[in-house]
Amino acid sequence: MGEDKQRDGHAGKNKYAVACSIIGSIISILMGYDTGVMSGAMLFIKEDLKTNDTQVQVLAGILNVCALAGSLTAGRVSDWIGRRFTISLAATIFLAGSALMGLSPNFATLLAGRCVAGVGVGYALMIAPIYAAEISSAEIRGSVTSLPEICISFGILVGYVANYLLAKLPLVYGWRAMLGLGALPSAVLAVAVIAMPESPRWLVMQGRVEQALAVLRRVCDTADEADVRLAEIKVAARIADDAAGSAPHQTISSVGKGVWREMFLHPTPPVRRILVAAFGVHFFQHLTGIEAVVLYSPRIFKAAGIATRSEILAATIGVGVTKTAFILTAILLVDRIGRRPLYLSSLAGIVASLACLGLGLTVVERSAPHHSPAWAVVLSIATVFTFIASFSVGVGPITWAYSSEVYPLRLRAQGASVGVGINRVMNAGVSMTFVSLYKAVTIGGAFFLFAGLVVLAATFFYFLCPETQGRPLEEIEEVFSRGWRERRQSPAMTVELPMSNVPDGKARP
Repeated sequence: MGEDKQRDGHAGKNKYAVACSIIGSIISILMGYDTGVMSGAMLFIKEDLKTNDTQVQVLAGILNVCALAGSLTAGRVSDWIGRRFTISLAATIFLAGSALMGLSPNFATLLAGRCVAGVGVGYALMIAPIYAAEISSAEIRGSVTSLPEICISFGILVGYVANYLLAKLPLVYGWRAMLGLGALPSAVLAVAVIAMPESPRWLVMQGRVEQALAVLRRVCDTADEADVRLAEIKVAARIADDAAGSAPHQTISSVGKGVWREMFLHPTPPVRRILVAAFGVHFFQHLTGIEAVVLYSPRIFKAAGIATRSEILAATIGVGVTKTAFILTAILLVDRIGRRPLYLSSLAGIVASLACLGLGLTVVERSAPHHSPAWAVVLSIATVFTFIASFSVGVGPITWAYSSEVYPLRLRAQGASVGVGINRVMNAGVSMTFVSLYKAVTIGGAFFLFAGLVVLAATFFYFLCPETQGRPLEEIEEVFSRGWRERRQSPAMTVELPMSNVPDGKARP
């Protein structure tokens, strides 16, 4: 009977932790919606506002440039006001940007709204996986920290559907409705997120240990497990126990102090390796060409021979469905088989897909203006979907899961901010130059180039990124203290928690 109760409690607590992570990740739906809806809206914006290719590229990429500013400040802000209020702030900023875009009378106002929304995106990309990682246990952390990516993909899919449905409106209203709709869920989320519990790790950093313990008892199986996790967090936060089991309060200004110095001026060897791994996965994520495929998929389908606007928008919905379905697959697998196998197999599929896509589009382009070979058209369209599937089952979700879990607690928020900043710079670089790139080297040549860059990404991840599956957050720094060969092996369930870190000498449950 006791075991049954424990299993029931385990299921209930895990559901609560997952529910909190889902709510915290909803902010990512807004970011995905903006990306997806803009891919179709640009077709109508170009017609209505008479924009040129340069303006289209700037409009596509400016969101990520402004997201850089948001991401670089989000870490300090989240250390100051807390994780959940940072999510609320991100939703509020995105609300303002969406409203501005939906009401824009000209290109300048539209660009300004896109910039404001970009700041909100920077906050969202940084805070959603951090909150999910800090509220969850090691057993489900890979899945819940992948939730922001599935939310982004779901948002992209909703954006594609909105494009298809709202395309029937008059030109002057259609694209404005597409962009302005993002304001509605932003308003709801900005208020609803306040009902969520705060991150227990942030509470400990603030010295609010009693509140942290209360949160842990809601997301853990038993009171004993909550005590064990609290002890681990206090050790990682470098807070010593006192007789009452609480910690001295840290002032808000002291939280995050010295982080930049420790990361960039005087990093220890483990911290240096952590930064290389975390920043590297962000650097390479967009060099796969994902932003080019998602944002410019209408142009790719048009180049492949799909002619009408409604057919192009319908095909992009298929892209969104594929992306969402395969990220769901990744969420189911990441805590079972590990980060490295999924990521490396994902890269292999991406290389094959990009090579075939480049071949198909090259044949289609060279056969113009004559009728393109049917096999080349089919190959081009099919490999867009295999590329999306390969990216979504590994590189997409694992980039965010991996980078949010490897930082030590004292560096996590601001380290994640820098990682997201790198991610946004790479995203902006690809989205703002892709049209110019494929005009310079042909659209097929652009994807051959991306395939070569993915080979570099695979080499980097294989040698520099160890497995983190099954590790509590407080133990991951230890993984990066080892030699390269030993660190590449899966550490799951192989190392015991030091007894000095566990209250009353209890073993980990």
